[in-house]
Amino acid sequence: MTAAAAFAGMRRVVPVMFRAGCPDCRGRFELAAGALRLAIGASSRTTFYSFTCPDCGVAVRKPAGERVVELLTGGGVRTLRLHSTV
Repeated sequence: MTAAAAFAGMRRVVPVMFRAGCPDCRGRFELAAGALRLAIGASSRTTFYSFTCPDCGVAVRKPAGERVVELLTGGGVRTLRLHSTV
């Protein structure tokens, strides 16, 4: 099978954009999945997403509940699973 045949009928994928805000400068913007990182820990305290504010450059870290985790992973955000050392 050729590559052309394997990809025949596939549609162009539209990148997923996420709305976010910076608590530091109060900027509101949209970010592509590649601009976000998701860390999933053993508890809600250690599960968060992060990004760099495109307006002021500050590193932002926000808690991620179950629904946010579902949306981010479904949208292609890179995920890091944190393991406890205990």
